[in-house]
Amino acid sequence: MPSAQLTFRRRLLSTMLMWALVLGTVLSGYEQMFFVTIAGIGLLGLWEYYEMLDRRGVPNFKLTALITAVVFIAGSFYTFRSYGPDKSYDFEIAVLVVFLLVVFGRQMFRRTRDQNPLETMAYTLFGLLWVVWLFNFLTKIVYLAPRGPLGETTGQYYVLYVLLVTKFSDMGAYLAGSLFGRHKLVPHISPHKSWEGLVGAVLLAVGGSFGLWYLIPGKLSVFTPTDLAVLGVLLGLAAVIGDLAESIVKRSAEAKDSGGLLPGIGGVLDLIDSVLFTAPIMFFYMRLVLGLPHS
Repeated sequence: MPSAQLTFRRRLLSTMLMWALVLGTVLSGYEQMFFVTIAGIGLLGLWEYYEMLDRRGVPNFKLTALITAVVFIAGSFYTFRSYGPDKSYDFEIAVLVVFLLVVFGRQMFRRTRDQNPLETMAYTLFGLLWVVWLFNFLTKIVYLAPRGPLGETTGQYYVLYVLLVTKFSDMGAYLAGSLFGRHKLVPHISPHKSWEGLVGAVLLAVGGSFGLWYLIPGKLSVFTPTDLAVLGVLLGLAAVIGDLAESIVKRSAEAKDSGGLLPGIGGVLDLIDSVLFTAPIMFFYMRLVLGLPHS
């Protein structure tokens, strides 16, 4: 079997399995299941980030960061669910402050081979912020949307929305870039990205935004057609930036993929790189523009 065909089949199988997990989690309606899924994916992505640093020979405090990530995700989920955004922000800031103190404390008693101590601390902190802090916005979106008549959460459908629109953006970038790509976007970062791909990403993201709203209108009731258009553009652009951001990290780490867990795709980070930027955009749009949750 030709390598391109084999790669496509592996990618298709990995994608189908991941979407089966996502849809099963969303449609189940169980908040704890959703939390476990998001936490597991986030921690795997963080592990891959530090593994890339290890392969590059960059010293870091991986174990400290992973333990902090577990506390961060679990505590943020509990405080946001139980007390709302303000308490969640306080908790997250407290965890980050303690994390900084621990990292500085560890650095005082550790040799860093030939690397500057500042680099060790910066790389360690960056992983926690880039992967865990940004990805954790998915769990927060669940509790912004109004609850149903029986008190059930409806925010998981908004999570599904942001995931699908993000993937529509990825597909639009790939299709438009493959068919019409002539003008390179940022060749020093990703030689295959083009301006035509960027336009395709935004257009397909907007189309996916409206399409999903028409498919499940009752589940996305806080949106108006204007919101769908604006979010389609914002999420489409953010998805492209998120993909390029991971390319910067992988180039710096001299890695082709973040890992090999997902055949045909690469690692977990390769799968969620765009979501790391679209999830916060979605959250702050719902929070600041739509004013959720309503008092």
